[in-house]
Amino acid sequence: MGPVDSHAHIFRRGLKLAEARRYTPDYDATLGDYLRQLDAHGIARGVLVQPSFLGTDNSFLLESLAAEPERLRGIAVVAPEISRESLAAMDRCGVVGIRLNLAGAHLPDLRTGAWPACLERVAALGWQVEVLRAARDLPPLVEALLERGVDVVVDHFGLPDPELGVDDPGWRALLDLASRRVWVKLSGQYRNGPGLTRAAMPLLRDAFGLDRLVWGSDWPHTQFEHETNYAEALAHLEAWLPDPAERQVVLAETPARLFRFALPS
Repeated sequence: MGPVDSHAHIFRRGLKLAEARRYTPDYDATLGDYLRQLDAHGIARGVLVQPSFLGTDNSFLLESLAAEPERLRGIAVVAPEISRESLAAMDRCGVVGIRLNLAGAHLPDLRTGAWPACLERVAALGWQVEVLRAARDLPPLVEALLERGVDVVVDHFGLPDPELGVDDPGWRALLDLASRRVWVKLSGQYRNGPGLTRAAMPLLRDAFGLDRLVWGSDWPHTQFEHETNYAEALAHLEAWLPDPAERQVVLAETPARLFRFALPS
């Protein structure tokens, strides 16, 4: 099984944007652009994550998955009221989970309203729920999700407070929630404080194990486009895990299972 990039975004100007958004790109990051990045860096497969600024209109994501059904999987953004039939249709297109991008957003109560039924539908499909939120708020979110039987994937190292780093109490509590149904993405290192990732890696490894860590490029590095690039993102992983056998677990074996890519017979 070849390497997997577990976190990337695609979009183009002219798409309908969410009314409530924190960022509006002024450039295109198309499927073709992304595939060229994968090819140039020897990455076999990729996971497309619905950008927050596109809201719950996943049509561009679904079109891209249809164009490369063997090579790509998707993480959608949905309203909690979404029907079972709509989720099933996305499942057939290669979607394997939903994302809760709660950065700067109101913190929902996942135990009330439409959320419990939505999460039960997600769990029935064998999907994951990917969570983006500052570490201080992660533990109760993760606990509520686990209660509903879903797999949980925590974005971008868990986003500890840059001032506190690995001493952030919320991030430490996340380590205590390590289980067979929680994964962490080694992605977006530039979205954390300086030096955080090197300090975090041994702690994440000890708590979760290599088989609960996956790597993502976070291409096209929205809001950091001029500060980093794909090659640098991949080089960080090589620095964190210099042993090729260990890197193979994080880069290929674990994401192949988590994102439901076909394994060789």
